[in-house]
Amino acid sequence: MTTHTTRMLIIGSGPAGLSAAIYGARAGMQPIVVQGLQPGGQLTITTDVENYPGFRDVIQGPWLMQEMQAQAEHVGTRMMWDTITEVDIAGGSPFTAKGDSGDEYVGDVLVIATGAQAKWLGVPGEESLSGKGVSACATCDGFFYRGKKVAVIGGGNTAVEEALYLTNHSEDVTLIHRRGDLRAEKILQDRLFAHPRISVLWNKRVEEFLGDPLAGGLTGLRLADTETGEFSTFGCEGAFVAIGHAPATELFRGKLPMDESGYLLVKPGTPKTDVPGVFACGDVMDHTYRQAVTAAGTGCMAALDAERFLAEREFSKVAETAEA
Repeated sequence: MTTHTTRMLIIGSGPAGLSAAIYGARAGMQPIVVQGLQPGGQLTITTDVENYPGFRDVIQGPWLMQEMQAQAEHVGTRMMWDTITEVDIAGGSPFTAKGDSGDEYVGDVLVIATGAQAKWLGVPGEESLSGKGVSACATCDGFFYRGKKVAVIGGGNTAVEEALYLTNHSEDVTLIHRRGDLRAEKILQDRLFAHPRISVLWNKRVEEFLGDPLAGGLTGLRLADTETGEFSTFGCEGAFVAIGHAPATELFRGKLPMDESGYLLVKPGTPKTDVPGVFACGDVMDHTYRQAVTAAGTGCMAALDAERFLAEREFSKVAETAEA
């Protein structure tokens, strides 16, 4: 077992974690990034990225994350190929984390950037057609479906918000829900039902995504009526699965405050958790925006606040020594 020590320990290597690393390294904190099970985060399974600032043309998600990692390493970040299995934050700084490799990581500050994963239906065609007509983020991918017929699958706030957003690009949006009523807030339901471009298919369960990923992508959905059991086919060119996200916060259950969905709670307008020196950034604390650029922004905020935390602690130590 090897013990790795650093002033800034970062768990997670998506846009939030790598942005925190870039700013932390430039501040001389020599950060360590433990990459986790999915190095680079969700962007590594995202093909076309058209909304990240600074690029006129469509770029590839994996390429963007490779560039972020290269920049982080260039300014002094150490990347560790490991997965954290246990953390100890109860005693305050320094914080300790144990990796699946058996190694131990110790940081004066801890930045949590473990992200969140979209929940999927787990039906045939969903995985093979992902990025070829099937998506879990209308804000990310809706632009690619301008003028096309699209479907949104779900019945909560996220599904209704995605359907409303997609009307900016499509004149034919259908919300498909497996029940006969929505779980979304009433004000969102009112907006949905009043919108002329949105229709609703009730009591329908998606059984399969239809199409060929090598020849045009998604062509439709195979649906089952949840009341009669009858099957039908719904033709569309885009389908957005909007049944929620699962933040990767199991490591911190019982150790940090979370909301009912498992997202880490931070002080409003900051990445600060209830434990001094522990910061959360990116999708692990953001259930509203969930964009690469907002994740990167909160990663920057975490690094700046971490630098201030360490500077204030050093100042206090110097003051205490002078008084003694």
